[in-house]
Amino acid sequence: MKLWPFTRTAPAPETKSFTTASSWDELITGSAPSVAGIAVTSAEAMQVPVVANAVQLISEAVASLDVMVKRIDGTSEIDVPDHPLLPLLRGDANDWTSGFELIRQIVQDALTRDAGGMVWVNRPNGEARELVRYRHGFISFEVDQNTGERRYKLSSNMIPARDVIHLLPPLGRAPLTLAREAIGIAVALDRHAARLFSRGARPSGALTFPTGIGESAVKSGLAAWRQAHEGEDRGRTAVLPDGITFQPYTFNSTDAQFLENRRFQIEEIARIFNIPAPMVGDLSRATWSNSEQKGREFLSYTLEPWLRGLEGAMRRALFSDAERADHVIRFDRDDLTRADLATRATVINSLIASRTINSNEGRSWIGLPPRAGGDEFLNPNITSGPPPAAPPAKEPTDEPE
Repeated sequence: MKLWPFTRTAPAPETKSFTTASSWDELITGSAPSVAGIAVTSAEAMQVPVVANAVQLISEAVASLDVMVKRIDGTSEIDVPDHPLLPLLRGDANDWTSGFELIRQIVQDALTRDAGGMVWVNRPNGEARELVRYRHGFISFEVDQNTGERRYKLSSNMIPARDVIHLLPPLGRAPLTLAREAIGIAVALDRHAARLFSRGARPSGALTFPTGIGESAVKSGLAAWRQAHEGEDRGRTAVLPDGITFQPYTFNSTDAQFLENRRFQIEEIARIFNIPAPMVGDLSRATWSNSEQKGREFLSYTLEPWLRGLEGAMRRALFSDAERADHVIRFDRDDLTRADLATRATVINSLIASRTINSNEGRSWIGLPPRAGGDEFLNPNITSGPPPAAPPAKEPTDEPE
């Protein structure tokens, strides 16, 4: 496959003892069914709504955050808005993929594949010029059993580890793999629900025939019932001849808890992705008082580990050796922690009144330009403005009053 528009020569491979991680192929490709008897492939898992929602929620939340390049100066991080890497991360990673799509796909791969999300960094002249995500299996890696060192291959060519942005899943396994059994149960419940409402997973009742009824009466009774309750015209009133009666069945306790079982599977799958259940649509325990707290938990416990891992992977692969010592990549978390306008206005006013920030800093938080005199640390509640200027004195004239 042509590595367009740049080409490079891969270094000669070294001889070491490695083993290839293949847990994804063993657990998710369907080679072995789950305990529920269902082969949970990645395509089958993504058809479960809560799984697709969880993967989409995490990956798009990460990709939606603004990416910044910062320079470390002592204990401070200074924004570098003109760094050459920003067009790749904010604009187009290559000629066919935007930066948003690339970051989203990296996180999706890490959520669904044990190998994680991998992107090749093309450096024609020693500087990153494009970021390319190849199809699964085109970029592979091997792990040294003694040191844990990873060695990468692009097709059949060895490539340096620093040329690969690699986001690994936690615990050595992707959440989709860890949730394999829970997803299998969810798939079984979905299939049972489909049969229940399409063909009837269990009969709704039985036709009772009196003793000694003839074969023609049985056939006519069955025909009358099927005509009234099967096919497109089902649901009409059935008239049964010759004393034939219908005995309806009632649902037992397990059938009555079917919806509860499905709701529990939503909680179980959300738990393995470390997502609060209300974030994936389970509002059974959501209230006005805990919704905001759940959003903060989503940032702190769900997104933050992925953000830290992605920031580290990008820093290792994108910066030169000289820049890596004092440059970092940061995702702006402010959009996820931003409160409503009334709360923000109250907080900003309190910070200005306590002289923690000045007026222009507060204006920048809500996207307003600075104003003259706004750099002073003043309390507008107790500090009076400068007295109004006196009007200019009239010049004496010789004209009579």
